[in-house]
Amino acid sequence: MPYVLSHGKSPHGTDWLNESAAECYLPILDALDRLYALGIKPRWTINVTPILAEQLDDPSFKSGFEEYCEEKIQAALVDQERFAAEGPMWMEGLAAMWQRYYTRALVQFKHQWGRSITGAFKHFEERGSVELITCGATHGYFPLAGTDESVQAQVKLAVDSHQRRFGKNPRGIWLPECAYRPSYDWKAPAGEDETVWGRKGVEDFLIENGIEYFFVDSHMIRGGEPLGTYGQQFPQLAELFARSKKRFEDLPIPPNEYRSEYEHYALSNGAIVFARDPHTTVRVWSGDVGYPGNEWYLEFHKQLYPGRLRYWRISPNKSDLGAKQPYDPWRAYENIQSHAEDFVQLVKATLANYKGQANRNGTLVAMYDTELFGHWWFEGPEFLFELGRAMHADGEVISSSGGDVVDQETPRHLIHLPEGSWGEGGYHHIWINPDNVWTWDLLYPAQKRMRTMASLYAGGVAHEIVEQAARELLLAEASDWQFLISTWAARDYAEIRFDDHLKRFTQLADYADKVHQGGELTEEETAFLRDCQDKDKPFPHIDLSFWAKLDIPLQPQPLGPTS
Repeated sequence: MPYVLSHGKSPHGTDWLNESAAECYLPILDALDRLYALGIKPRWTINVTPILAEQLDDPSFKSGFEEYCEEKIQAALVDQERFAAEGPMWMEGLAAMWQRYYTRALVQFKHQWGRSITGAFKHFEERGSVELITCGATHGYFPLAGTDESVQAQVKLAVDSHQRRFGKNPRGIWLPECAYRPSYDWKAPAGEDETVWGRKGVEDFLIENGIEYFFVDSHMIRGGEPLGTYGQQFPQLAELFARSKKRFEDLPIPPNEYRSEYEHYALSNGAIVFARDPHTTVRVWSGDVGYPGNEWYLEFHKQLYPGRLRYWRISPNKSDLGAKQPYDPWRAYENIQSHAEDFVQLVKATLANYKGQANRNGTLVAMYDTELFGHWWFEGPEFLFELGRAMHADGEVISSSGGDVVDQETPRHLIHLPEGSWGEGGYHHIWINPDNVWTWDLLYPAQKRMRTMASLYAGGVAHEIVEQAARELLLAEASDWQFLISTWAARDYAEIRFDDHLKRFTQLADYADKVHQGGELTEEETAFLRDCQDKDKPFPHIDLSFWAKLDIPLQPQPLGPTS
């Protein structure tokens, strides 16, 4: 979730956050609460991205979310009056359902969880229901960052934020976009800098900051070559891939290296990696062949304006919005238990097949964006509740968090990982291509400038200005902007937001130079600084040492023998 609090309410702004809270986070907390009441601790691994947590804990979100729920309740009342007058009566009942839905969300938020969604997740971690992990501070795309210090800051700030909020160090991390880069001689794929220099591997930043494990997509465990035709479209990306591939091929492969997405592995520095299972991914993620595409489930795309509530089901003809039939929540919810039980059987069959091949028990990792459950798939949180019940009742498969597996079984194999992500094509093209390469042209000099300021200005007269410049850079680094530009989803909004943060960073950096050299800010410049601090204010405890220039990067090391 990119930072949206400072830009007011808009279809592509604050509503994203409010929708996620009402449709995903609160319903998932409700599922955990009901499972706990049944004596079930599902041990889900839940990534709370630092920039999302910063927003959920912000007083402006808390008051704004209550207003959002009140607006939805009022919209449902208006729709009830409309359907009562015009028909059909069935729709009047659905409008009443929405009135109860948002009333319940408001009550849960204010009274059950004390207006703290992050505190509610902490509550369930302390009771053993879940394990909370972290992510890059603002979901920056690690492999393409222009300096090691930028990656270091994303990780260090994430760990610091997690410790402050949840009272403990995160053991695991969701690498933004599951994007990984090993150490090798790297050259920026954008901009004018032709320097080739040794980069630290992503896993080095994790271990240095006490993070034990992370996740990748299955193709990276299998060692496939993901680039495809994108290298022809974007030569800089092909060159980057060639450098990474050469580093991968030059490393000696130990005879005990083993590759299956149903194993967890150790990298040479001790970091542990899990891989996504493709079978369960399709069954839950796909709107065409997966559970969310069931004709009785709520249709996401068709809404009734101006309240934007949804009254239609997916229906047999998925492509024709005009042919959508009224939603029937009773028929929809009749499907959920059978889908949960089917998922349990799929997990068992997949693991049984692996045991037949490897003669040992494996670990299956089912990974999804949280917004799938409740936002895209309205019935998703109830599916999670039924899945928790079904998995517990079956008893043949143990539901474990990432930390549980690490504690229970030392990795049996060392592994090399190629570079890649879970994006389309398996590499970086979604986040760097001809449509968005200009963002990296601007980011790279800004990241270098941030490193210089953090090294020279920290603790000095320009310290406050540099702190705010760091926030602007962090917000510009969010991988959401490149993704939205590539997919044409809210493209104009993404371009405006990225450009705004980079311009603010540059202006603040100029002010920092001026003050460091003995100058003083004018009244207008001070007003601009205060405006930035008011609009973009996550991470109040920011530490500029996170960006300070590193020592010589680690040199690539071959894998050692299995311990």
